[in-house]
Amino acid sequence: MAIEEITVDELESALANGARLIDVREASEYQEFRVPGAVHVPLGTVPEGLEAFAGDGPTYVICLAGSRSMRACEIVADASGQHVINVAGGSRAWAESGRPIETGVA
Repeated sequence: MAIEEITVDELESALANGARLIDVREASEYQEFRVPGAVHVPLGTVPEGLEAFAGDGPTYVICLAGSRSMRACEIVADASGQHVINVAGGSRAWAESGRPIETGVA
């Protein structure tokens, strides 16, 4: 199954329209910085945390650069059929673009 990808520009628009965003990085990475509103579901817990990806419309998935989030998308799509979209470039691209970030424990 091919996983759809979007840019951080497209993510910004999706978030403005109420999209769900899941960050699959490790806890220390998530606390260091993240896209505002991102829900933390570490990659290793994705198979047990499928409910976080469920809902109306697609769920956007992000990591630092895009490879772990792609793996998470594959896991979710294979296990549940939920529509998931990978964020190419990840949190790094979001932060480097000058967009706002959050830090600390969510």
